[in-house]
Amino acid sequence: MKEILEKLEKKRTEARLGGGQKRIDAQHARGKLTARERVELLVDEDSFEEYGMFVEHRCQDFGMADATVPGDGVVTGSGAINGRLVYVFSQDFTVFGGSLSAAHAEKICNIMDMAMKVGAPVIGLNDSGGARIQEGVESLAGYADVFQRNILASGVVPQISVIMGPCAGGAVYSPAMTDFIFMVKNTSYMFVTGPDVVKTVTNEIVTHEELGGAITHTTKSAVADKALENDVEALAQVRRFFDFLPLNNREKPPARPSFDTVGREEKSLDSVIPTSANKPYDMHEVIQKIVDEGDFFETQPAHAANIITGFARIDGETVGVVANQPMVLAGCLDIDSAKKAARFVRFCDCFNIPILTFVDVPGFLPGTAQEYGGIIKHGAKLLYAYGEATVPKITVITRKAYGGAYDVMASKHLRGDLNYAWPTAEIAVMGAKGAVEIIFRADLGDEKKIAARTKEYEDRFANPFVAASKGFIDEVIMPHSTRRRIARGLKILKNKKLDNPWKKHGNIPL
Repeated sequence: MKEILEKLEKKRTEARLGGGQKRIDAQHARGKLTARERVELLVDEDSFEEYGMFVEHRCQDFGMADATVPGDGVVTGSGAINGRLVYVFSQDFTVFGGSLSAAHAEKICNIMDMAMKVGAPVIGLNDSGGARIQEGVESLAGYADVFQRNILASGVVPQISVIMGPCAGGAVYSPAMTDFIFMVKNTSYMFVTGPDVVKTVTNEIVTHEELGGAITHTTKSAVADKALENDVEALAQVRRFFDFLPLNNREKPPARPSFDTVGREEKSLDSVIPTSANKPYDMHEVIQKIVDEGDFFETQPAHAANIITGFARIDGETVGVVANQPMVLAGCLDIDSAKKAARFVRFCDCFNIPILTFVDVPGFLPGTAQEYGGIIKHGAKLLYAYGEATVPKITVITRKAYGGAYDVMASKHLRGDLNYAWPTAEIAVMGAKGAVEIIFRADLGDEKKIAARTKEYEDRFANPFVAASKGFIDEVIMPHSTRRRIARGLKILKNKKLDNPWKKHGNIPL
């Protein structure tokens, strides 16, 4: 018996070494952790239960029969993050460059199936050279098997991808179907075709980093949500992020104790809106002064900054925050911001996370670039997402809410539950200047008349009381009381029940 136990421990030691010490050293030299080191940092100490440690590939071609490594390039198992169950796979670049074989894919599929059965999130730590060429179509079939599980798990359990090395070709589509993607600067990249193929086909000369690095995907393409400095920071941020999410679509998000008082009044909010309607202010300040302890986890901060999305807590409960940002494009909605916010709203609705919306929007961004780019269809995505959402929705209009953008931003007409406005709110079809130039076109040559008409329009509509008189605003509130009002509203709406008509699924304007 002792010999058998010693043999088991020897095999485990071999498996833990992956591709061997030389390759582990090479991984460290690149500034990267190994697959197992990443798992150890991600999950709670001594919580990881590994599955499939001794799985080996079945390929007999191109000399692969004599090249087997236990685990076959991916570490899979379950663990806990702050005591809550999570399933993890971590690709091992030291074993065949982390390439995906049929056996490698089966290991990933196995933990995804288990996660679906028990209702727990899946976190993938990606570091792979792509499909294992020696296996041909079998490796492609393995990718498709993973993709199918990504699709079935979508909206059932949260899925998070952390790109910590190369991710190219077919490998990129699995992360693309997950809910959130984090990347590591300078050591990770994602692209469908690499720089060499790009050069051959289009004659463009581009580096790996320019084509698919963390900065590219968090600023230009919006494929990824955050770019982190290194492996350690990325894994720490994923742990922090995980705490905002429920385990599955049948559960509420976790509550966390807060040192903040529910009824805290923030007097500085009474003076945050500038006296000039054309002067911007930072909506981040408003958010941080309202949420618990100023703790706000922003998603996609480097992309479409004219809208802010992220997670926070009010009285210990998770909320999804969507807010126009007057500091960028005056807070206008455009193609990128509509897509960014729509996907975020739909995620919150999937996982029972109440949506808190702060509105200061002068309208949709005008211009041929926007119209040719399909602002009509892309703007409709956000409209659709808000209208479809059945979770509690609380809206606070801080200043401008003009035109169709007023409707889109979680208005009462899209089944907003509680719609508040600050006294500084202006709810109208458009700004006073534009409205007067249309209504009183005949007076355009007379500056005095136009000025008088503009003041008349502002007095009539540049306030929240017309909308409030029609029941479109539930209450005009003092800015300093916003936190208390939101906290109370969330408590009232905690057991909200709202069902959409039965359907297989809607046809969102993709």
